[in-house]
Amino acid sequence: MISEMNFWERIVYLLQQYGVSYLKGAGTTLVIAVVSTFIGCIIGFVAGIIQTIPVDKRRDSLAKRGLLKAVQTVFSIYVEVFRGTPMIVQAVFIYYGLSQMCHIQLGMWQAAFLVVSINTGAYMAESVRGGIISVDPGQMEGAKAIGMTHVQAMMTVILPQAFRNILPQIGNNLIINIKDTSVLSIISIVDLFFVHKSVAGAMYTYFESATIVMIMYLIMTVCASGLLRLWEKRMDGDAAYELADPMDIGNQMNKKGGEKLR
Repeated sequence: MISEMNFWERIVYLLQQYGVSYLKGAGTTLVIAVVSTFIGCIIGFVAGIIQTIPVDKRRDSLAKRGLLKAVQTVFSIYVEVFRGTPMIVQAVFIYYGLSQMCHIQLGMWQAAFLVVSINTGAYMAESVRGGIISVDPGQMEGAKAIGMTHVQAMMTVILPQAFRNILPQIGNNLIINIKDTSVLSIISIVDLFFVHKSVAGAMYTYFESATIVMIMYLIMTVCASGLLRLWEKRMDGDAAYELADPMDIGNQMNKKGGEKLR
């Protein structure tokens, strides 16, 4: 029956028969991508901040310098390993390898979130490090000059500026994760690509099913890009600023002072 249909009729038929399955697969893809990107950003911020902690040979003890160097080395190895290997290999290694080597049996969902999160964290670590370095060093010096500790200066002065610089990269990682979760079908995660393989294998409609899936991936990534651009514009603030009149500022301060006296 389906062999007698033309291309568009077969697409309509697949949507009628498997539309719910496609939507469920897309939902799974979005959940894994969004949650893992969020967790990966946290990992990346921690790794990026630690990698930029300065070492003062005059003030820091030898033990503190040695510990910091060891932690930074561990994070550097982590970043290189997970940026230098494909996510599909990482998924196989974590899901099957941990079970055989360490006797740690992870569920499919646990493995999926873990793989995508630590992969994203490795890329975000370098983005955060670059974002922190891009902030003028005078900002940190000025913060310390008024009595802030390194942690206080980082949290209140440096990171807010760095976050704005790396926001596009966060959005880029989200879009990449929406697409790259397709490799998780190798550990039987029923995402959108897994549904495509199942439908195509059952109905022998590889091109038609791939067309549906491609359009669904495109819709998800375009919507994510649009939302992130809106977020960036909200963070930019107004396009133009008016200079304040010194007389107006003085009048406002006098008015507030009078109200306090009352």
